[in-house]
Amino acid sequence: MVDHNQKLLQELQKRSGNNVCADCLNPDPDWASYNLGIFICMRCASIHRGMGAHISKVKHLKLDRWEDSQVQRMKEVGNVTARNKYEERVPPCYRRPNRNDPQVLIEQWIRAKYEREEFCHPERQSYLSGSMQGFLMKRGKEDSRYQLRKFILSETEDTLKYHPGSDGRGRMPSCIDRIIDRLRVKNFGRLRYHVREDKEPKGVLKLSELNVAFAPPKIGHMNSMQLTFMKDGTTRHIYVYHEEPEVISNWYTAIRCAQLHLLQVAFPSTPESDLIHRLPRDFAREGWLWKTGPRPTDAHRRRWFTLDNRKLMYHDEPLDAYPKGEIFVGNESNGYCIRVSNTGNGCKEARFPFQLVTPERTYCLAATTHEDRDCWLAVLQQTIKRSLTPQDSTIEAVLVRKRNTSNPINIFSGR
Repeated sequence: MVDHNQKLLQELQKRSGNNVCADCLNPDPDWASYNLGIFICMRCASIHRGMGAHISKVKHLKLDRWEDSQVQRMKEVGNVTARNKYEERVPPCYRRPNRNDPQVLIEQWIRAKYEREEFCHPERQSYLSGSMQGFLMKRGKEDSRYQLRKFILSETEDTLKYHPGSDGRGRMPSCIDRIIDRLRVKNFGRLRYHVREDKEPKGVLKLSELNVAFAPPKIGHMNSMQLTFMKDGTTRHIYVYHEEPEVISNWYTAIRCAQLHLLQVAFPSTPESDLIHRLPRDFAREGWLWKTGPRPTDAHRRRWFTLDNRKLMYHDEPLDAYPKGEIFVGNESNGYCIRVSNTGNGCKEARFPFQLVTPERTYCLAATTHEDRDCWLAVLQQTIKRSLTPQDSTIEAVLVRKRNTSNPINIFSGR
């Protein structure tokens, strides 16, 4: 039987603003933080519990017993009032998560709001300065080992550099050192690693050519990112992680903030809201598909596909440093279309075939399940129907598999 307080809570939850989660906008939240006075979903409630009762006190709207004073607090505050307080100074470059975003993004958004109160105290936002440096674990280009690297972000130089880590005596970490790194990487402050200033960096990435995305499922680490950029006319992927979720989140935000500042300098008359659309974005879709070569007799090969805006890349493995090939997905008015076949194609695993038709070639692809094919068809159809922009032509111009010179895409050309 529903008591009086629970009825009041249900009425409050139906009000505008309270009918979605205060943190991720998930509809119909059935939990609440009664000291903060907000309605939240089950996923966010678990994060609130993890912060401790000294920050957030969580109860279920129906399953827990509510005191009159707790209900009164919910009535006095509510989601709208709480957002006005805890999100007062969210920087425009900060990515506000939704319910489908990775756990690390949602968790750090919640902790930044209520635990660190970054958006009430802008001086605590360490990612706005245009510079950042620190250690991350980076996956090797030729093997699967992760090595300690020092990354240095510089907005003024338009670069993100990384150097090999060394100990205080100037030697590179040994095999045993790397094991210690993995055990203690969660607290880099205790590790005596530095970078010799007379050494050239192992890599220099231009911020204006960089896309960054969280990649926990693919990398297998909750606090991981994928850095993607153009190198020698093709796409290059770098995979990094850190044991501390706040650190990886700050790196992600620092890159976005530096890129927004660069765009504002390059396009001073363009509205900020338009520039934000050019900041790093998640891939539209990733997953395994079967692909054949250009000849009818070519066998099916299993490839990892990634759709990045209008660039469809395929790889041997999900964590490859380079794609095997890149396909530009243009507009239907230019001869791009999707064809679906419900008949088999001779490969037992590739049960659900479809074709991506381009002016140069027809790509024969297939999914393992009907649901997977439907998802790929939906995202590709959406891309094909979307109007081309002048910046899309820049992307198309560089998507040639083999080149002698590099022709990078950058945020100033509308990546």
